[in-house]
Amino acid sequence: MKTRSDELQVFVAVIEGGSISAAAEQLGLTPSGVSRTLSRLESRLQTTLLNRTTRRMELTEEGRFFLDQARDILERMGALEEHLVQSRQRPSGRLRVNAASPFMLHMVVPHIGEFRQRYPDIQLELTSSDWNIDLLEQNTDVAIRIGELSDSSLRARSLGCCALNVVASPAYLTRHGRPSSVADLAGHTLLGFTQVDSLNAWPLRHTGGDRLQIRPTIAASSGDTLRHLALAGEGIACLSHFMTHEDIRLGHFEVLLADANSGYRRPINAVYYRNSRLALRIECFLDFLQEKLEAYACR
Repeated sequence: MKTRSDELQVFVAVIEGGSISAAAEQLGLTPSGVSRTLSRLESRLQTTLLNRTTRRMELTEEGRFFLDQARDILERMGALEEHLVQSRQRPSGRLRVNAASPFMLHMVVPHIGEFRQRYPDIQLELTSSDWNIDLLEQNTDVAIRIGELSDSSLRARSLGCCALNVVASPAYLTRHGRPSSVADLAGHTLLGFTQVDSLNAWPLRHTGGDRLQIRPTIAASSGDTLRHLALAGEGIACLSHFMTHEDIRLGHFEVLLADANSGYRRPINAVYYRNSRLALRIECFLDFLQEKLEAYACR
């Protein structure tokens, strides 16, 4: 069995206090409890650390060696605890964040300056991927995922949700006309995703329900690619509000079929290792991000 830190503390306190009774008073223990701890420690180590009589105690050679090591261990443990307490008070260290490119570009990058002002001791490493990554394999602290979660090996924190807008550019609508009903979409060029079918389920009420599964005329793996195609007048797209709100405000996009929109929102979650407690740098980042998302993600 391994030696425990409380046994080291008792041993050092006995030496520094000069007696078992002095150590017991300092540590809030009974003298008999201190004596039993010393005996248990010597039994673990299979050596005598103290020669004890009714009048005096004397360290053995092994005891002197062990005392130096015990003091060093306790000192390093104290320094480590102090460092961790300070880090909880002032977040610091490297924070590795992964998110899909559109979310990174539209929801993270614009706010990095403000985040750095609040938390100057956090060193950010930002990576983008259009598909879910293995956090352990990619050495990532936290990943932002949009949509339903399926990986039960990770812990998740909800950051909110994002509304979806069906949009097209004025140039496209001038050339091809504006769809007046969900059924009219069949005669238009639809922009969608290449792989995940759920991303091609648009939040539109129709005879079959509240989600319209479309078959893209032009497909891409990235939401930002679809955004640029739509801005170029190549078709109609269904994209997250955080990607399109500024384009809508500037008149680069027009919202279509708003009356038929079912109001479905995609959940936004942060996923991370199953630690019992998050590091403060991660907590600060997620709190900050949630604050920004609340401004417009759930419209």
